[in-house]
Amino acid sequence: MSLRTWMVFAFVAGVARTAITLLMGKEWYGLDRLPVDEGFIVVPNHCTEIDPIVVGHLLYNQNVMPHFLAKDGLFKTPILGPILRGAQQIPVERSGAGAGTSLSFAQKVLDGGGAVVVYPEGTLTRDPDLWPMKGRTGAARLALGTGVKVIPVVHWGAQEVFPRYAKGFKIFPRKKVKVVVGDPVDLSAFAGHAADKATLEAMTDVIMVAITAMLEELRGEKAPAQRWDPAAHHQSTHGRFEERGSQGHKQDHQKNDVGPTETGDPQ
Repeated sequence: MSLRTWMVFAFVAGVARTAITLLMGKEWYGLDRLPVDEGFIVVPNHCTEIDPIVVGHLLYNQNVMPHFLAKDGLFKTPILGPILRGAQQIPVERSGAGAGTSLSFAQKVLDGGGAVVVYPEGTLTRDPDLWPMKGRTGAARLALGTGVKVIPVVHWGAQEVFPRYAKGFKIFPRKKVKVVVGDPVDLSAFAGHAADKATLEAMTDVIMVAITAMLEELRGEKAPAQRWDPAAHHQSTHGRFEERGSQGHKQDHQKNDVGPTETGDPQ
């Protein structure tokens, strides 16, 4: 990694770390589970726009430079774009040949011993109560192609500082965010399998089950029996959607809060 990349990222991390420390307290658990001496994939839950700062702060403080897969539109903005490119973050095109290009770049990072952060939901959860929703297969595809460890990371509390799709921060009273690093997701049953749809979807389900179980423990409550599926609720799989708390979404969630668990990111 070039000195310029480290300098850009160190500058951004310094600003973000200072801001997040001022905005909220933090509690970190399971840091010893990060395989810092090898390449690995981080799969966090995603409930607010400041999630990458929360996860990035934790990783950077462990001397791990995170490479986030981020939607390509962010790289085209006047100020943020050059910063993202300078810090060697990874643009993701939602469709077309570019989606495969982002995974190829991510694989190079992993081969070099780096850490790649993939939100397996692909976007902010649409679940009305912010539980992990149905996952997309990008993290699974990357894991199958590289064989590196997949480390689940869950957090809770940041959504109180900056609620999903909010227009400003809720600073007072001061909030606390808790972040937990889990054991590597056991994907050994899929070793040597072809990257077909059934395999990738099954791997994704294992990843989402692990994330959801950890978040249940962190929140001290049970997730709905059936994972939220945007397609079943006529929602887009990326971009903004209705604000949290809409009555329609609450009713939909109640109607679907039964049944078996169903089985981010480029697919």
